[in-house]
Amino acid sequence: MEDTTDPEGATLAAASSRDPERGLRAVAALRGLVEALEALQVDNARAKGWSWQDIAGRLGVTKQAVHQKHGPPSRSGPGRQP
Repeated sequence: MEDTTDPEGATLAAASSRDPERGLRAVAALRGLVEALEALQVDNARAKGWSWQDIAGRLGVTKQAVHQKHGPPSRSGPGRQP
C-alpha cells in the first residue's frame, strides 16, 4: 500500500523497487517532474534577468541547448511556413 500523504516519497520509493513495472513507471513520473521543474526555474531565472549562458551553466548544458529547449519558438519550426 502506497503512502498517499507523501506522493513524492512514494514515487522515490517506487523508483528503487525490484518490480520493473513499478520502478519504470516511477522513473517516467520523475522524468516528467524534472522537466516541469526545469521549465519553471528557467522561466523564473529569465524573469529575473538571467542570461541564457548563466542558466545553461547551472544546468550543465550549452547555451544553445537551453535556448532551443526553453526559448521562444523558431519562426521556421515544424508546421510553420518558411
